[in-house]
Amino acid sequence: MGCFTFVKMMMVLFNLLIFLGGLTLLAMGIWVSVDGGSFLKLLGPFSSQGMQFVNVGFFCIAIGAALVLLGLLGCCGAQKESKCLLLTFFSIVLIIFIAEVAAGVVALAYSSFAEGILKAWATPALQKDYGRDPVVTKIWNTAMTELKCCGFTNYTDFEGSWFEKENGFLPPSCCWANISPCSLMEAKRSAVQGCFQDILDNLKEHANIVGGIASGIGGLEIAAMAVSIYLYCHLDARVS
Repeated sequence: MGCFTFVKMMMVLFNLLIFLGGLTLLAMGIWVSVDGGSFLKLLGPFSSQGMQFVNVGFFCIAIGAALVLLGLLGCCGAQKESKCLLLTFFSIVLIIFIAEVAAGVVALAYSSFAEGILKAWATPALQKDYGRDPVVTKIWNTAMTELKCCGFTNYTDFEGSWFEKENGFLPPSCCWANISPCSLMEAKRSAVQGCFQDILDNLKEHANIVGGIASGIGGLEIAAMAVSIYLYCHLDARVS
């Protein structure tokens, strides 16, 4: 019974952490939804653009509510020694685990299409938005300056672009020594490489970090399922 009591305490503590994490996300989500202006000031000048694509507030509320529910199920199931709550907790964690594995498999399967996906996004942005959209322009200027590259493939990404038509030249990064103005002929002679390979290497590096975190979360989920099933199976022996 000593082992059972220890496992039960660990189950309660683990789910208490999940519950508190869920409450934190829930509070952050409500804050963003109610007072988004002050929250955006903490995230920097580009956060307002990102918020157009992802509603962070509702996302945090949804994830936070799910974690609060999951934490309550685990805590109550272990504390009250309820087989029904423990089985529900196990089922929810199992569904989340299967969904994560499926997402990982899909991401792995589509990783070979990374160049096509990146090019489908990058090329139109350079042709239509570079020099016109301040966010896109700053992102690409920073990338080209830091990585010492030009465009996605090379200087041809700017050929016929809105930026070239308006200014008559290409970004300075497309010429060696950042010559300004950088003409099309000078960019052709400089033959500065595109940013694709460097961007892909950076994405792979961050993907490894995300993969490591996901593996850790997966390990915790497996441990949580094992503990909940252990408690579930030993409740009858506990009663007897």
